[in-house]
Amino acid sequence: MTHEQQPDQPAPCRPCQELALAEAVAKAEYDWSKATDCRVLMKRHRESGECVAGQSA
Repeated sequence: MTHEQQPDQPAPCRPCQELALAEAVAKAEYDWSKATDCRVLMKRHRESGECVAGQSA
């Protein structure tokens, strides 16, 4: 099985990628508050209409 993008799932936009990376770093550093902040910011970004990846995920 490959890690190719599914046709019905758009690629994440740059802010989504940056927030996902920041969340992963926060988790690795056991900074649960920062990880939660990243998830909240991701949700707000996706709901804002600025996200080119849409609201799925």
